[in-house]
Amino acid sequence: MSCLPATALAHIRLIEPAPRHEQQKAGPCGAGTDDARGEAPSTFRPGQTITVRWQETVPHPGYFRISFDAEGQDAFADPPAAGERGDPAVVLVDLIADKDGTQTYEQAVTLPDVSCERCTLQLVQVMTDKAPYGDGNDLYYQCADLVLSEDAPETSGAPAEDDAGGCRTASAGPLVLVLVLGRRRRRA
Repeated sequence: MSCLPATALAHIRLIEPAPRHEQQKAGPCGAGTDDARGEAPSTFRPGQTITVRWQETVPHPGYFRISFDAEGQDAFADPPAAGERGDPAVVLVDLIADKDGTQTYEQAVTLPDVSCERCTLQLVQVMTDKAPYGDGNDLYYQCADLVLSEDAPETSGAPAEDDAGGCRTASAGPLVLVLVLGRRRRRA
């Protein structure tokens, strides 16, 4: 029996919405051809503004990009060159500046005003200190599976564990508040 972890955290860790998995190296969502949709998507209302939170676990100069695909993940494309903006039909926020050292980031994102059962939010870290760009060692990926529904309460979001140990979608209002306050106290 091995005591090594099955997967290792690489350079970024998506916190909210809940990530599909921890793998990060092969696009579009971190695991390449094994990027199957997860069982517990986060649910939001179409057009809702959410806060995407992630942590950079290994610092590199560069930037971050947040994209959205209403029908899975086939619309995601890597930046053709470092610093080039992505397709505005897919990329929600681009060129989010990297900070020095390891940091926790928060970015307000307004989701598209569409209903979808199999939509995906993608976070990409683009490292500009890796040359040449595009050699496969300069991008890290994380995705969150989403459902956008008019029936979702405006405070819905991250899956929460139910009493049986599984996941269910629940109101994240008070839970998120407690987590955010806890993080802020630790930083102070």
